[in-house]
Amino acid sequence: MNPISITESPSVFEHPDEMSVHDLLAAMNREDIKVPVAVGKALPQIEALVDRIMERLPGGGRVFYLGAGTSGRLGVLDASEIPPTYGVRDMIVGLIAGGDTALRRSVEHAEDDREKAWQELQAFNIGKMDTVIGIAASGTTPYVIGAVDKARENGLLTGCITCNPGSPLAKAAEYPIEVVVGPEFVTGSTRMKSGTAQKLTLNMISTTLMIKMGRVKGNRMVNMQLTNKKLVERGTRMIVDELGIATDEARELLLKYGSVKKALDSFKRGITDF
Repeated sequence: MNPISITESPSVFEHPDEMSVHDLLAAMNREDIKVPVAVGKALPQIEALVDRIMERLPGGGRVFYLGAGTSGRLGVLDASEIPPTYGVRDMIVGLIAGGDTALRRSVEHAEDDREKAWQELQAFNIGKMDTVIGIAASGTTPYVIGAVDKARENGLLTGCITCNPGSPLAKAAEYPIEVVVGPEFVTGSTRMKSGTAQKLTLNMISTTLMIKMGRVKGNRMVNMQLTNKKLVERGTRMIVDELGIATDEARELLLKYGSVKKALDSFKRGITDF
Protein backbone atom coordinates (compact mmCIF):
# COMPACT_ATOMS: atom_id res chain seq x y z
CA MET A 1 0.00 0.00 0.00
CA ASN A 2 0.95 3.61 -0.47
CA PRO A 3 3.08 4.61 2.55
CA ILE A 4 1.51 8.10 2.63
CA SER A 5 -2.14 7.55 1.74
CA ILE A 6 -3.29 11.15 1.84
CA THR A 7 -6.36 10.36 -0.25
CA GLU A 8 -7.52 7.96 2.49
CA SER A 9 -6.63 10.24 5.40
CA PRO A 10 -9.48 11.36 7.69
CA SER A 11 -11.31 14.52 6.73
CA VAL A 12 -10.37 17.61 8.72
CA PHE A 13 -14.11 18.07 9.23
CA GLU A 14 -15.09 15.68 12.00
CA HIS A 15 -18.87 16.08 11.94
CA PRO A 16 -20.16 17.29 8.56
CA ASP A 17 -23.39 15.42 9.31
CA GLU A 18 -24.08 18.03 12.00
CA MET A 19 -23.38 21.08 9.81
CA SER A 20 -26.00 23.34 8.24
CA VAL A 21 -26.46 23.44 4.47
CA HIS A 22 -24.74 26.82 4.33
CA ASP A 23 -21.77 25.62 6.35
CA LEU A 24 -21.45 22.46 4.26
CA LEU A 25 -21.39 24.39 1.01
CA ALA A 26 -18.99 27.03 2.34
CA ALA A 27 -16.63 24.40 3.75
CA MET A 28 -16.55 22.41 0.51
CA ASN A 29 -15.89 25.60 -1.43
CA ARG A 30 -12.94 26.45 0.83
CA GLU A 31 -11.53 22.97 0.27
CA ASP A 32 -12.01 23.22 -3.50
CA ILE A 33 -9.97 26.44 -3.62
CA LYS A 34 -6.95 24.35 -2.64
CA VAL A 35 -7.12 22.34 -5.86
CA PRO A 36 -5.81 24.81 -8.48
CA VAL A 37 -3.02 25.76 -6.07
CA ALA A 38 -1.96 22.10 -5.91
CA VAL A 39 -2.17 21.80 -9.70
CA GLY A 40 0.03 24.87 -10.01
CA LYS A 41 2.73 23.21 -7.92
CA ALA A 42 2.68 20.27 -10.34
CA LEU A 43 3.15 22.43 -13.48
CA PRO A 44 6.80 21.40 -13.97
CA GLN A 45 5.76 17.74 -13.98
CA ILE A 46 2.90 18.41 -16.40
CA GLU A 47 5.16 20.38 -18.72
CA ALA A 48 7.80 17.65 -18.78
CA LEU A 49 5.24 15.06 -19.84
CA VAL A 50 3.59 17.28 -22.46
CA ASP A 51 6.97 18.13 -24.00
CA ARG A 52 7.74 14.43 -24.44
CA ILE A 53 4.30 13.68 -25.88
CA MET A 54 4.77 16.46 -28.44
CA GLU A 55 7.85 14.66 -29.72
CA ARG A 56 5.56 11.79 -30.70
CA LEU A 57 2.20 13.15 -31.85
CA PRO A 58 3.36 14.69 -35.16
CA GLY A 59 4.73 11.29 -36.17
CA GLY A 60 1.40 9.56 -35.59
CA GLY A 61 1.69 8.92 -31.87
CA ARG A 62 -1.40 8.69 -29.69
CA VAL A 63 -2.21 9.21 -26.01
CA PHE A 64 -4.03 6.56 -23.99
CA TYR A 65 -5.65 7.41 -20.66
CA LEU A 66 -6.21 4.47 -18.28
CA GLY A 67 -8.22 4.59 -15.08
CA ALA A 68 -10.85 2.96 -12.88
CA GLY A 69 -13.95 4.48 -11.30
CA THR A 70 -13.96 8.28 -11.20
CA SER A 71 -10.42 8.44 -12.60
CA GLY A 72 -11.38 6.28 -15.57
CA ARG A 73 -14.54 8.26 -16.23
CA LEU A 74 -12.60 11.52 -16.26
CA GLY A 75 -10.11 10.10 -18.74
CA VAL A 76 -12.86 8.84 -21.04
CA LEU A 77 -14.65 12.20 -20.74
CA ASP A 78 -11.57 14.17 -21.74
CA ALA A 79 -10.77 11.86 -24.64
CA SER A 80 -14.37 11.82 -25.91
CA GLU A 81 -14.47 15.61 -26.14
CA ILE A 82 -11.41 15.87 -28.41
CA PRO A 83 -13.11 14.85 -31.72
CA PRO A 84 -16.02 17.32 -31.55
CA THR A 85 -13.89 20.14 -30.17
CA TYR A 86 -10.79 19.77 -32.34
CA GLY A 87 -11.87 17.57 -35.25
CA VAL A 88 -9.41 14.72 -34.71
CA ARG A 89 -10.23 11.12 -33.90
CA ASP A 90 -8.21 8.47 -32.09
CA MET A 91 -5.36 10.81 -31.15
CA ILE A 92 -6.43 10.64 -27.49
CA VAL A 93 -8.18 7.49 -26.27
CA GLY A 94 -9.70 6.77 -22.86
CA LEU A 95 -10.04 3.29 -21.34
CA ILE A 96 -11.84 2.48 -18.10
CA ALA A 97 -11.68 -0.68 -16.01
CA GLY A 98 -14.85 -2.64 -16.68
CA GLY A 99 -15.43 -1.09 -20.10
CA ASP A 100 -18.27 1.23 -21.11
CA THR A 101 -20.60 -0.35 -18.53
CA ALA A 102 -18.39 1.18 -15.82
CA LEU A 103 -19.13 4.68 -17.10
CA ARG A 104 -22.56 4.47 -15.47
CA ARG A 105 -22.21 1.94 -12.69
CA SER A 106 -19.55 0.14 -10.73
CA VAL A 107 -18.11 -3.08 -12.17
CA GLU A 108 -17.01 -5.25 -9.26
CA HIS A 109 -13.28 -6.02 -9.00
CA ALA A 110 -12.52 -4.65 -12.51
CA GLU A 111 -9.81 -2.39 -11.15
CA ASP A 112 -8.05 -5.29 -9.41
CA ASP A 113 -7.00 -7.04 -12.65
CA ARG A 114 -3.38 -6.08 -13.23
CA GLU A 115 -3.21 -7.59 -16.73
CA LYS A 116 -6.50 -6.40 -18.23
CA ALA A 117 -5.59 -2.87 -19.34
CA TRP A 118 -2.47 -4.00 -21.19
CA GLN A 119 -4.54 -6.66 -22.92
CA GLU A 120 -7.10 -4.04 -23.94
CA LEU A 121 -4.39 -1.80 -25.34
CA GLN A 122 -3.34 -4.52 -27.78
CA ALA A 123 -6.53 -3.92 -29.78
CA PHE A 124 -5.11 -0.51 -30.73
CA ASN A 125 -1.85 -1.89 -32.14
CA ILE A 126 0.10 0.31 -29.76
CA GLY A 127 3.73 1.06 -30.41
CA LYS A 128 6.68 3.10 -29.24
CA MET A 129 5.28 6.37 -30.62
CA ASP A 130 2.32 6.08 -28.24
CA THR A 131 1.94 7.38 -24.68
CA VAL A 132 0.15 5.71 -21.78
CA ILE A 133 -1.06 7.92 -18.92
CA GLY A 134 -2.37 6.13 -15.84
CA ILE A 135 -4.94 8.01 -13.76
CA ALA A 136 -5.49 6.97 -10.15
CA ALA A 137 -6.05 9.25 -7.18
CA SER A 138 -4.61 6.72 -4.76
CA GLY A 139 -1.81 5.65 -7.07
CA THR A 140 -2.41 2.03 -6.11
CA THR A 141 -4.93 0.75 -8.70
CA PRO A 142 -3.66 -2.58 -10.14
CA TYR A 143 -5.49 -2.12 -13.49
CA VAL A 144 -3.55 1.10 -14.04
CA ILE A 145 -0.18 0.15 -12.57
CA GLY A 146 -0.01 -3.12 -14.52
CA ALA A 147 -0.52 -1.36 -17.85
CA VAL A 148 1.94 1.44 -17.07
CA ASP A 149 4.56 -1.14 -16.06
CA LYS A 150 4.09 -3.14 -19.27
CA ALA A 151 4.00 -0.03 -21.45
CA ARG A 152 7.28 1.20 -20.01
CA GLU A 153 8.86 -2.23 -20.43
CA ASN A 154 7.87 -2.13 -24.10
CA GLY A 155 9.36 1.28 -24.78
CA LEU A 156 6.24 3.45 -24.70
CA LEU A 157 6.26 6.84 -23.03
CA THR A 158 4.50 6.59 -19.67
CA GLY A 159 3.01 9.19 -17.35
CA CYS A 160 0.46 9.29 -14.58
CA ILE A 161 -1.83 11.59 -12.62
CA THR A 162 -2.14 10.78 -8.93
CA CYS A 163 -2.91 12.62 -5.71
CA ASN A 164 -0.62 10.68 -3.37
CA PRO A 165 3.12 11.41 -3.26
CA GLY A 166 5.50 8.49 -3.75
CA SER A 167 2.77 6.07 -4.81
CA PRO A 168 3.42 2.78 -6.66
CA LEU A 169 1.92 4.33 -9.80
CA ALA A 170 4.20 7.35 -9.63
CA LYS A 171 7.17 5.01 -9.28
CA ALA A 172 6.03 2.96 -12.27
CA ALA A 173 5.61 5.94 -14.62
CA GLU A 174 8.53 7.66 -16.31
CA TYR A 175 6.83 11.05 -15.98
CA PRO A 176 4.62 11.13 -12.88
CA ILE A 177 2.31 14.03 -12.10
CA GLU A 178 1.52 14.24 -8.39
CA VAL A 179 -1.20 16.73 -7.45
CA VAL A 180 -1.50 16.57 -3.67
CA VAL A 181 -4.79 18.15 -2.64
CA GLY A 182 -4.98 16.76 0.90
CA PRO A 183 -7.72 14.73 2.63
CA GLU A 184 -11.17 14.79 1.07
CA PHE A 185 -14.11 16.60 2.64
CA VAL A 186 -15.80 13.22 3.01
CA THR A 187 -13.03 10.81 3.97
CA GLY A 188 -11.82 8.83 0.96
CA SER A 189 -14.31 10.38 -1.50
CA THR A 190 -11.78 11.04 -4.25
CA ARG A 191 -14.45 12.11 -6.72
CA MET A 192 -14.21 15.46 -4.93
CA LYS A 193 -10.88 17.35 -4.71
CA SER A 194 -8.83 14.58 -6.26
CA GLY A 195 -11.26 14.22 -9.15
CA THR A 196 -11.27 17.97 -9.70
CA ALA A 197 -7.46 18.00 -9.74
CA GLN A 198 -7.40 15.19 -12.29
CA LYS A 199 -9.94 16.99 -14.50
CA LEU A 200 -7.95 20.23 -14.43
CA THR A 201 -4.75 18.37 -15.28
CA LEU A 202 -6.36 16.48 -18.14
CA ASN A 203 -7.82 19.74 -19.50
CA MET A 204 -4.34 21.25 -19.53
CA ILE A 205 -2.67 18.27 -21.16
CA SER A 206 -5.17 17.73 -23.98
CA THR A 207 -5.78 21.40 -24.70
CA THR A 208 -2.08 22.18 -24.86
CA LEU A 209 -1.52 19.23 -27.19
CA MET A 210 -4.32 20.30 -29.51
CA ILE A 211 -3.10 23.89 -29.66
CA LYS A 212 0.46 22.81 -30.40
CA MET A 213 -0.84 20.43 -33.09
CA GLY A 214 -2.43 23.38 -34.90
CA ARG A 215 -6.06 22.56 -34.11
CA VAL A 216 -6.69 26.09 -32.79
CA LYS A 217 -6.31 29.37 -34.70
CA GLY A 218 -5.73 32.34 -32.44
CA ASN A 219 -7.98 31.38 -29.56
CA ARG A 220 -10.71 29.69 -31.58
CA MET A 221 -11.79 26.11 -32.21
CA VAL A 222 -11.62 26.32 -35.98
CA ASN A 223 -11.68 22.52 -36.39
CA MET A 224 -14.75 21.83 -34.24
CA GLN A 225 -17.41 19.50 -35.63
CA LEU A 226 -20.71 21.12 -36.58
CA THR A 227 -22.88 18.80 -34.53
CA ASN A 228 -25.61 21.24 -33.50
CA LYS A 229 -27.13 24.66 -34.25
CA LYS A 230 -25.11 26.40 -31.53
CA LEU A 231 -21.84 25.25 -33.05
CA VAL A 232 -22.94 26.25 -36.56
CA GLU A 233 -23.74 29.72 -35.27
CA ARG A 234 -20.42 29.91 -33.41
CA GLY A 235 -18.54 28.88 -36.53
CA THR A 236 -20.46 31.39 -38.61
CA ARG A 237 -19.46 34.20 -36.25
CA MET A 238 -15.83 33.12 -36.46
CA ILE A 239 -15.90 33.40 -40.25
CA VAL A 240 -17.69 36.77 -40.19
CA ASP A 241 -15.12 38.11 -37.72
CA GLU A 242 -12.20 36.77 -39.73
CA LEU A 243 -13.34 37.68 -43.25
CA GLY A 244 -15.78 40.53 -42.73
CA ILE A 245 -18.39 38.93 -45.02
CA ALA A 246 -22.17 38.76 -44.57
CA THR A 247 -23.60 36.27 -42.07
CA ASP A 248 -25.56 34.31 -44.68
CA GLU A 249 -22.50 33.99 -46.89
CA ALA A 250 -20.38 32.88 -43.93
CA ARG A 251 -22.91 30.24 -42.90
CA GLU A 252 -23.17 28.87 -46.43
CA LEU A 253 -19.40 28.71 -46.68
CA LEU A 254 -19.16 26.92 -43.33
CA LEU A 255 -21.80 24.32 -44.16
CA LYS A 256 -20.25 23.65 -47.55
CA TYR A 257 -16.77 22.93 -46.23
CA GLY A 258 -17.68 21.45 -42.85
CA SER A 259 -15.29 23.38 -40.61
CA VAL A 260 -14.20 26.93 -39.96
CA LYS A 261 -10.63 26.17 -40.98
CA LYS A 262 -11.56 24.59 -44.30
CA ALA A 263 -14.00 27.42 -45.03
CA LEU A 264 -11.37 30.06 -44.31
CA ASP A 265 -8.73 28.26 -46.34
CA SER A 266 -11.03 27.88 -49.34
CA PHE A 267 -12.12 31.53 -49.23
CA LYS A 268 -8.57 32.79 -49.03
CA ARG A 269 -7.68 30.65 -52.06
CA GLY A 270 -10.62 32.16 -53.91
CA ILE A 271 -12.50 28.87 -54.10
CA THR A 272 -16.09 29.55 -53.10
CA ASP A 273 -18.24 28.30 -56.03
CA PHE A 274 -21.36 30.12 -54.86
